[in-house]
Amino acid sequence: MRARPLLLTLAIVAASCGGGEDPQPQPRKIVTLSSGDWSIRVDPDARDVALLKQDGTVLAHLPADGFSLGAREVVDDSGNYDPWAILSPSALSPTPEDLEWLLPERFDVVTATPTALEIDLSYPKKMRARLKITPGKSAGAFDARLSPTLGDAPIAYVRLRARSDAKEGFYGLGEHFDDVNNRGHLRAMQIEVDGDIESNYNEVHVPIPLLVGTRGWGLFVDSMRPSAFDVATGEPDRVDALFGTGVATKDGLKFHLFGAPHPLDVTRHYYELTGYPILPARWALGPWLWRDENTGQAQVEKDLETARRLDLATTAWWIDRPYATGVNTFDFKAADYADPKAMIAKAHELGLRVGLWHVPYLDEKDASTKTLRDEAVAKGFYPLQNGLLLNKWGRPIDLTNAPAYAWWQGLIRKYTDPTSGFAIEGFKLDYMEDVVPGFGSKRNVWRFSDGSDERTMHAGFTLLYHRAYAQTLPKDGGFLLCRHANIGDQVNASVIWPGDLDADFSKHRQRVTGADGKSYNAVGGLPASVVAGLSLGPSGFPFYGADTGGYRHSPPKKECMTRWFQQTALSSVMQVGNSASTLPWEADAESGWDAEMLDWYRTYARLHLRLFPYEWTYAQQIAKTGRPIQRALGLAYPELGVHPNDEYLFGDDLLVAPVLEDGKRDRSVVFPPGRWIDWWTGKAYDAGTVTVAAPLGTLPLFLREGGTVPMLRPTIDAIAPTTKPAEVDSYATGAGVLWARVAPGSNAAKFTVFDGSTIEHVRSGAKITLKSADGAEFKAGVVFELVGVGKPASVTEGGAAYAEVADVSAAERGFAFADGTLRVKVPAGARTIEVTLP
Repeated sequence: MRARPLLLTLAIVAASCGGGEDPQPQPRKIVTLSSGDWSIRVDPDARDVALLKQDGTVLAHLPADGFSLGAREVVDDSGNYDPWAILSPSALSPTPEDLEWLLPERFDVVTATPTALEIDLSYPKKMRARLKITPGKSAGAFDARLSPTLGDAPIAYVRLRARSDAKEGFYGLGEHFDDVNNRGHLRAMQIEVDGDIESNYNEVHVPIPLLVGTRGWGLFVDSMRPSAFDVATGEPDRVDALFGTGVATKDGLKFHLFGAPHPLDVTRHYYELTGYPILPARWALGPWLWRDENTGQAQVEKDLETARRLDLATTAWWIDRPYATGVNTFDFKAADYADPKAMIAKAHELGLRVGLWHVPYLDEKDASTKTLRDEAVAKGFYPLQNGLLLNKWGRPIDLTNAPAYAWWQGLIRKYTDPTSGFAIEGFKLDYMEDVVPGFGSKRNVWRFSDGSDERTMHAGFTLLYHRAYAQTLPKDGGFLLCRHANIGDQVNASVIWPGDLDADFSKHRQRVTGADGKSYNAVGGLPASVVAGLSLGPSGFPFYGADTGGYRHSPPKKECMTRWFQQTALSSVMQVGNSASTLPWEADAESGWDAEMLDWYRTYARLHLRLFPYEWTYAQQIAKTGRPIQRALGLAYPELGVHPNDEYLFGDDLLVAPVLEDGKRDRSVVFPPGRWIDWWTGKAYDAGTVTVAAPLGTLPLFLREGGTVPMLRPTIDAIAPTTKPAEVDSYATGAGVLWARVAPGSNAAKFTVFDGSTIEHVRSGAKITLKSADGAEFKAGVVFELVGVGKPASVTEGGAAYAEVADVSAAERGFAFADGTLRVKVPAGARTIEVTLP
């Protein structure tokens, strides 16, 4: 038998396998990984990684181009690889011409267990990467690392690209001043040169690579390398996170995906990884006052006495420079402060606590610091190499050096030690933004004793700076007011302040003509401050306090100052001062400050202090919920699909709508679902958009129906102890009667105050039921305030009638009706009160 020709044999085999057609590859298995009610789904054929809810809804997904590697012809130690040049190129920092993005061509699942997924990603030019995903610390969290391996292409950048809903809002990414919603914006995660704004840099003081989507998901990239985000500027469903990994690409990029029941809950996952925020001292939540420049002890003591004489609720005072012999001599200049301990004792006598301005430098031009400078040089306490200095004093102390850190802390304790020092309990920590990654494509080289450099220490040095001071403060709390912060610094920096904002109504980058006729693009005034505070909350910093009235080009005009202190009264921190060193009682014809403005200030400063039980309760809850106290409307109510920059929730029950435009006497308010009661008039508003009146002396403020706002008594002056209780009404002397403004609705409501006190209320037709019970601190009864309900037909407890009284404050029990508000005084203990309306 003759052998078949080879070609015929192959043809027969091919025919038997499907008529000559190539066999179709079988679909590869889709794998999943769960964490609580959320899961990660990896589809290797689609080259897609998705974050899903339990019902299968895709919150976000990273397709093939979601794991891109940015190749350059050469990657070496001389470049800073700041990706901002890619997103926002300039003459100084053009986009690299040799940049080539490599996208994975194949996904191969190599591990799929209930505790881990591992995927091999294959790229062109023989590049590969391993993606490992594991469940995170909390339900809904996933930890991931993308680890490229070296191939034929030097990798300078790693880009994560997420796809999500084309209409959702995006919060977080740290402090910014233009919009609460990041959609449509580019965000640098480090300071960049910016000649288009008056300050000449981009004002990125608190960059946090945590993005929060309003559908209940988040992306956090745990890297301090130079980075930038493109939040849907090109395609409406696309978010890019670019990181300049440079020579550290081999170390991989660590990131986290978060799912949460509500977008306000996403930040809790971030806290689980980086630490929950340190709370400021209780007294730090009352109004603070300060001057930009003090003439000496006599002026400070006079100011303290004046604040008390004018009955201005005030809890803290900080002394800005100059006060020391030099920057920094860790003393008080004897010629100006003859007895600083006596000055601080006077502050304590008046129920005030004292803080100081400070920086981590020794003035290299001042002879008074020579002894300390010589010691620092002799012991090697300065950085091994410093780049361009962006301050007026000199090199910072190298706090990565353990002996230098301990030495600096020892100097700080000259101020903070309660026995041998001055018992200072807080600091305003300025500057230390010198360590920037680079200028143009080249590095701004810094080298520190622990082996780190500017490529990570542009973010990391700040943590050491703040920690050094935080560790010297009292265990029961102090405050650090910090200008610059980064990942995880919420455990040190109790309060963020935004730096030097404009003393006006300008928006960020708005073109403004100054009093001298010169025009500039503004850093921003009051509108920018509101945006900054709302952007910080979901980014991990729930306490924020701008200079009330602004700093640049101050003092502000009367109208701006008034609108500003109205807003900060309904914010987490109210600190009042400006670069003109003027205080609220100092009338001035040019700015228009007068007795009327002072009366308004007195009202709002006291309201801020009275809100302490409400705010402190929410502050205590941060460690459980992660939710900020100030909440942008679009984040609190994502279903509305709107993201106003000028409206927010303060806690669950207060809606704040500050006026941010000069000359406005009304404003449009977006009311969320439910009914909202005007704080001042009792007028009720249903959900929807309404124009409300806003005369100059009035902040538009609304209480949610069913809401509860516990408050301190109307006479309160301070939180901290005082040795003059007859003159200074302090919480430390006695918690006193708890006041509670309530808006009873048809659903029963219960509010538990931080000390365990409870307030309950419900309305059924003409009948309102009020309940109260003592806590650990509030044990003197309750005054219920009901706005907009009308005068009652009766108020009873257990069938016994309450009498109508002239002043509920002076009565053991009773009720009074005036100015549209019903007040009911209830004795201590567990009480149930029935209010019957006509």
